[in-house]
Amino acid sequence: MSEDTRNMMNIKQYIRENEERFLNELFSLMRIPSISALPEHRHDMETCAERWEQLLLEAGADHARVMPSQGNPLVYAEKTIDPKAPTILVYAHYDVMPATPLELWNSAPFEPKIRDGHVWGRGADDDKGQAMIQVKAFEYMVKSGLLKHNVKFIFEGEEEIGSPSLNGFLKEHQELLKAEVILVSDTSMLGKNLPSLTTGLRGLAYWQIEVTGPNRDLHSGHFGGAVGNPINILCDMLSRVIDENGRITIPHFYDDVEELSDEERKMLADIPFDEEAYMNAIGVKALRGERGYSTLERNSCRPSFDICGIWGGYTGEGSKTVLPAKAYAKVSSRLVPHQNHEKISRLFIDYIQDIAPDCVQVNVIPMHGGEGYVCPINHPAYKAAEKGFEKAFGKKPLAVRRGGSIPIISDFEQILGIKTILMGFGLESDAIHSPNENFPLEIFRKGIEAVVEFYKNFPR
Repeated sequence: MSEDTRNMMNIKQYIRENEERFLNELFSLMRIPSISALPEHRHDMETCAERWEQLLLEAGADHARVMPSQGNPLVYAEKTIDPKAPTILVYAHYDVMPATPLELWNSAPFEPKIRDGHVWGRGADDDKGQAMIQVKAFEYMVKSGLLKHNVKFIFEGEEEIGSPSLNGFLKEHQELLKAEVILVSDTSMLGKNLPSLTTGLRGLAYWQIEVTGPNRDLHSGHFGGAVGNPINILCDMLSRVIDENGRITIPHFYDDVEELSDEERKMLADIPFDEEAYMNAIGVKALRGERGYSTLERNSCRPSFDICGIWGGYTGEGSKTVLPAKAYAKVSSRLVPHQNHEKISRLFIDYIQDIAPDCVQVNVIPMHGGEGYVCPINHPAYKAAEKGFEKAFGKKPLAVRRGGSIPIISDFEQILGIKTILMGFGLESDAIHSPNENFPLEIFRKGIEAVVEFYKNFPR
């Protein structure tokens, strides 16, 4: 029996013997409604940070502390094996999305349950469950005496609102966070039997638009047809952002978009993808997007524009014939690597102001944003992660780009000069950000095994 086989059996045994404790610790975090978007949960953010501090110390960190920021606190921990050894920095976030609408949950979102081989509750996957994978792999490496690298942890509490405080924290603590590579488990796989490593993420730009017409709501019979309706005008302007070919019409929007190479397009085409199943899973009869690109290209490697919310006027029960004074929308654009979110934000604001008619006033407020990211697949840490997945899941992971955004990943590279390995274990069926978020116990176990194997294969 090889040493690798013995070690993998040992981690399987360790998980079996300690799984009840692992889950109780995870549940203690999930019971804390650490919702960064709602100010009334500020105390919960502090409570969750303090709980992570305790768990990191119990897992084997030499030191751990809760550190202040301009917003919610961060948790920092470290384990030093040898000052000359390479250092791995593990990033995660402890904040979660709001749980509404509560009536769609099958069980209370902040009272975790095990049902049908899954953990159910807010944060089961994103990101408390995946962060626990990292911490338990670290714990095993420490307690088994196998850890050969220094390890640092930085857990933040604002990822779900765009990490507004983390950029400044990174700049202020560059020496503290010095490392050779960053390891993150906050992304997903193509499927439970299709392990994959994320090699790229899209960036993001986000705005709120306010359109103001008359100085008060008006009677639509007396004024309709003579006064510009802010909702009508807002809808008209937004409909002009995308043309009939699915292309974004903002001038100079595509100036920095890098076309995929033929090799990359072939890699995407080789990914097993059932478009019919994809549509059935989300309940649509047809797909729509930029002409000339496949679905996988559209949702991962091409920019997009979406209206995330739109409101104004009367929306209560019954009818009210009103011409509203104001209309609002929240809109976002997913960006690809090399597109600067601040530049795109300015271009969008200029465009909306330019097409706005004189009968209304338009105010566009930029909100959060971030750059895209690409990791080379020949990076030593990527190779170590690849071996980790292969050992745990029994097959080599596919290299894929994902359509989501983690803006802080590009900040890590720009500020700390470190590449990030996106070693995520989520599944589409985990329903992150939605009611009935869950995480399969099988994936939780395999995730720990894969991260343990990463540590064993990362160069010393």
